Amino acid sequence: MSLVGKPLALQINGQQIKVDNVPEDVCMADFLHEYVNLTGTRVTCGQGICHACVVILDQPDGKNETIRTCITGAHLFAGKRIRTIEGHAVGDPNSVEMKLTQVQDAFLKNYSFQCSYCTPGFVNESIVLLEQLKRQPIARKDVERVIIDALDSHLCRCTGYVRYYEALRQLIVSTPGLIKE
Repeated sequence: MSLVGKPLALQINGQQIKVDNVPEDVCMADFLHEYVNLTGTRVTCGQGICHACVVILDQPDGKNETIRTCITGAHLFAGKRIRTIEGHAVGDPNSVEMKLTQVQDAFLKNYSFQCSYCTPGFVNESIVLLEQLKRQPIARKDVERVIIDALDSHLCRCTGYVRYYEALRQLIVSTPGLIKE
């Protein structure tokens, strides 16, 4: 790791973050863990293969995408807006009760995960997919293909994916406006 550092400022989960001295070769996953104390982003493979580490990068035009943080330098996010797994559920900071997103709730109700190590990546990717479908609905016949396209790069060593895919399919089919009839 380089000792040479420079300031890094970006928006994470709606909050402006500025750290004065971040080494130039720190990956974003390490930055989130070590500098911002957001540890929900998981590093499993460390090679960008499993996608457990993805965060959502929000573009100025309203579109978004997931970015793998284990292989992407923190400084490449300078001036950008991202969402991590910690930024989805909302609630009173003084309470233990949180309101989950539709995706988190669907995964929980469908028992989609076991060890949950891959879950942050699946949640972020699914949220991006739902937001894309709100902007551009799909035909009902394309639901399976769209889910596979979105989630196929994510690795899970516990569940065999079936419950993640089923929960997302149920959510897409039951949410008004995501499917054009």
